[in-house]
Amino acid sequence: MSEEPLSRPSIHDVKPIAVPKVGHWIGGVALAILAVVFLQVLVTNKNMQWSVVAEYMFNPAILSGLGMTLLLTTLAMVLGLAIGVVLAIMRLSASSVFQSVSWGWIWFFRGVPPLVQMIFWYNLALLLPEISIGIPFGGPKLISWNTNELITPFSAAIMGLAFTESAYAAEMIRAGIQAINTGQTEAAATLGLTRGQALRRIVLPQALRIVIPPIGNDTISMLKFTSLVSVLALPDLLYSAQMVYARTYQTVPLLLVATIWYLVLTTILTAVEHAVEHRLKSDHRAGEKKSGGMFRLFARQREAQG
Repeated sequence: MSEEPLSRPSIHDVKPIAVPKVGHWIGGVALAILAVVFLQVLVTNKNMQWSVVAEYMFNPAILSGLGMTLLLTTLAMVLGLAIGVVLAIMRLSASSVFQSVSWGWIWFFRGVPPLVQMIFWYNLALLLPEISIGIPFGGPKLISWNTNELITPFSAAIMGLAFTESAYAAEMIRAGIQAINTGQTEAAATLGLTRGQALRRIVLPQALRIVIPPIGNDTISMLKFTSLVSVLALPDLLYSAQMVYARTYQTVPLLLVATIWYLVLTTILTAVEHAVEHRLKSDHRAGEKKSGGMFRLFARQREAQG
């Protein structure tokens, strides 16, 4: 009686065995314990004075500072992005003068901290007591302003924040423009569009889809950078909280109030950023599908004609 040869198991019949990751379990338990201890300190520590925090969450002074923070963030981002677009186009220009000026602006405002800029702009009157527009090199002045009256804490804060943002935005937008296929610009030229029209109608809309995520991160960072304006005695969220606890001596509860509002605003901006990214991705896929369908239809028509 002959014995049948044993068949060797196939590699597809071998099932992987999960190896228990002891290190992951130990690390997870340790982090869970630390999180529970942290929450216990927050809840049970009487020095937190949560009742005081709840009392001042919607205090008129705090809400006024919150509005100033939102205004500073919005204006700084709008002006910074507008200047950044111009700087990015100048960096990509064929003119060496435009390239040099743009590079110098970006180099300077990326290198100088926004807090230093704010203090400098606020004290600009020490350098230029009067700001005027007219014919240079000793020519007549058409209009002039007193620098102390022109540069207020608000305008100094906006310049410091917006100029810093413009330098970073310029590099992001430049990278987004360069990521667009140059063949689209060439195709636009064959259709009779000028370089400016192609940039405005074709390149920039596509580049914005690429730079939206970093711009969203910059907006969140700008929201936190606005706390620096407290050195100019500008009543933003942090300075308003400081003014309240300077009067009531309840430092920790008021700082917690400011912290909670910053976290709320950051969470809202993050949700908006993710929603915009999702929408842009959906629109991009729909556009690709539509363009693909049009290309197939065109190909069929060419085959029918042939």
